[in-house]
Amino acid sequence: MRKAEVLVDGARAGVLEETEPNRRYRFVYDENYRGLPVSLTMPIVSKSYEFDGFPPFFDGLLPEGVMLESLLKGAKIDRTDLFLQLVTVGEDLVGNVQVRELR
Repeated sequence: MRKAEVLVDGARAGVLEETEPNRRYRFVYDENYRGLPVSLTMPIVSKSYEFDGFPPFFDGLLPEGVMLESLLKGAKIDRTDLFLQLVTVGEDLVGNVQVRELR
């Protein structure tokens, strides 16, 4: 199971987990996190979110077009491995969210 920490404005908000390769994902807010929600679609009211497929909010942060092709070729990433794409570009995302792979 792959995991990544998700930061909002530099503070760790929670963990994104791939619970079933390329199929199921879970995002869990850290118990003590008190900052902004990662997304309006994932308010802090609920501490855990399950997804059948890659979470739409994180999918929206992925590169497209020429930038995607460059990422796939340069980092030798499979086009269907959205989790690896996210953690590869996760330090340089648009907005106030960062994603870092946990090992």
